[in-house]
Amino acid sequence: MPVFQRILKSMGLTSDPSQQAASNPEPDPPIPASLFQAISRLRASFGHSADLVIREWEDAAAPSRRVAVAYIEGIVDPKLLSKLVEAITEQLPSVSGGPAAMETRIQGKLPVGKVKLVHTEGHLRADLLTGNAVILTDGFPAALAASVPGGEKRGVEEPTSQTVIRGPKEGFTEDLTVNVSLLRRKLRTSDLRIERRTIGRYTQTPVVMAYIEGLADTAVLDEMRKRLDAIDTDSVLESGYIEELIQDKTWTPFPTMMNTERPDSTAGSLLEGQVALLVDGTPFVLLAPVTFFKFFQSSEDYYQRYDLSSFLRVIRLFAFFVAMLLPSLYIAVSTFHQEMMPSTLLVSLAAQREGTPLPALIEALLMEITFEVIREAGVRMPRAIGPAISIVGALVLGQAAVQAGLVSGAMVIVVSFTAIANFVIPAFNMAASVRLIRFGLMFLAGTLGLFGILAGAVPILTHVVNVRSFGVPYFTPLAPIWMNNWKDLVVRVPWPLMKTRPAVIGKQNRQRQGPKTNS
Repeated sequence: MPVFQRILKSMGLTSDPSQQAASNPEPDPPIPASLFQAISRLRASFGHSADLVIREWEDAAAPSRRVAVAYIEGIVDPKLLSKLVEAITEQLPSVSGGPAAMETRIQGKLPVGKVKLVHTEGHLRADLLTGNAVILTDGFPAALAASVPGGEKRGVEEPTSQTVIRGPKEGFTEDLTVNVSLLRRKLRTSDLRIERRTIGRYTQTPVVMAYIEGLADTAVLDEMRKRLDAIDTDSVLESGYIEELIQDKTWTPFPTMMNTERPDSTAGSLLEGQVALLVDGTPFVLLAPVTFFKFFQSSEDYYQRYDLSSFLRVIRLFAFFVAMLLPSLYIAVSTFHQEMMPSTLLVSLAAQREGTPLPALIEALLMEITFEVIREAGVRMPRAIGPAISIVGALVLGQAAVQAGLVSGAMVIVVSFTAIANFVIPAFNMAASVRLIRFGLMFLAGTLGLFGILAGAVPILTHVVNVRSFGVPYFTPLAPIWMNNWKDLVVRVPWPLMKTRPAVIGKQNRQRQGPKTNS
């Protein structure tokens, strides 16, 4: 076996056939006809957990027959559960056909939710863990699972990661049902398709794939289904798990899927032919396929006038290049190419750096790493301590470092403007990618000057051109060139002129507006 494969195997980065065989699920046994046996096995399967509640009583019409209701405390609605028990108590004496007959009777008694028959112990446990109550009857090898979900939930609030001045103030929550309903309220069409899956052996996390029939590309849908069905993991606690498991390239700094907390942004993406993945337990929804320039667009771009939106997009792209290149350009010019600076500026910088003992590269790395530490501390600290961290970072580590002669004032300005420019990028995952690339370019600029920056920029550009997101070229519409998509690229044309959808993603149905629209 090659050395590299041995190293990967020792790190657990290759698949082991013996482990795959061990992960195959065991046969799902049927529910025993004996109520006592069924309850005993159910309690044992949950390890006699305290939150598994089982209520058992005798049927008034047939004293020899016993009935039990089981549920997990805290994830069911007590009011719906009470109505369910009431319906069972009323209907049971007149039902003689077992759970199948009871299913029909109880179905009409519950105000919400569904009732279904369950035949195996695995499905019985799965229904309990998803907020259902199960009804077991002595003498019948089946159970009824009634949907009575509940529990404490967070209300719909304004998204914290994607705020807008003009636009809806509602954001997704951790509840999948609420998120789907928010999407339904935006897209009142029967063409909105919702496909459910359950991923994660331990977490059993519900995942929803949403798209609009006739707009989403069938090839992308098939690929998405194939990648989701191929996931075999023990847990999914956030949509980031899904993103890394189904993305096109693992070893790339650029994100190939978008995430958003906004229902309006998700609805707009679906209307352009994209596919959304909603994961229970997180407000962040994944969108694919996606192109590089989508990360610089905000949902607010379509709510404001086209001229202002276009100006802001230019500012964001400018901020992208500043965040990625400014520190490395400063290092290269101040270290290797002083002749490129005006004499006055050169004298000013030389005067500032006169007492600085560190080279420009080390100076920049020191400031950048300090800023990253302050930023991480600001995120992890409680909100009440956040302003104190800002004061310490700005005054103590900034002004004091300059007065002590450790760094120059110009370097503080460069790092500060770079940090502010990084926050201008609307997508957090793209902004994080820029932060990583910036450090690499700083090393190259500190060793080779502008030639080093060029040596780093060319492979990055080549890599971006070759990246794909679910088969869609990442750098489209510039590579390959799609002139029809340029009207919503850097400059957004007025709405009356946006009569067609993007040619690559929305090719299933290009027409967005009719010919009668004013233009």
